Amino acid sequence: MKPSKFVIWVRLLWMFLKVNVLSPSGPASIGLLYKEAVGKIMTEERFVEAVGFSNFLPGSEALKLAMFVGFAAGGVPGVFTALLGAIIPPTLLMLIVSAFLQQFQHENWLQGFVAGMSPAVAALIVVVAWQLFRTSSRKKTDHRVVLIALLSAAAFWLEIPSPLVLVGAGVLGIILFGRR
Repeated sequence: MKPSKFVIWVRLLWMFLKVNVLSPSGPASIGLLYKEAVGKIMTEERFVEAVGFSNFLPGSEALKLAMFVGFAAGGVPGVFTALLGAIIPPTLLMLIVSAFLQQFQHENWLQGFVAGMSPAVAALIVVVAWQLFRTSSRKKTDHRVVLIALLSAAAFWLEIPSPLVLVGAGVLGIILFGRR
């Protein structure tokens, strides 16, 4: 039996509340959202498409992903439900952190804390990127996938804006994978 629209909206709200409480950073939340959404409310291919478009379009990746997943699962009301779940946790956290930082902004330990977090955030981004690469290349690992990955990495290293890198990778994918 197919769940009612109300049940889907409640699932969306709970999913985005959970993802945004447990993983408040945008790039790091992709891995958790993947585990929550793929196979339950959307396919893996649709999720990769959502991540690609959310990185391509301007604005917050987390909110664009919430809108895409919300629409895929629950239509227009699903968009608003997913957005609500995505907005509440960071808003509350920002209010709490702002009050905390206001009190301790000149403390040396706070500067060390921030310096210690930077490599951890970078590692999380690398792990999520590896998971997406491994999952998408599992079907057919060949020189074309490696070529696109290396060219994309070189483009990022040359500081080419990420939307242009994604469009370029997509066009290269059409050229390399379009002839079957």
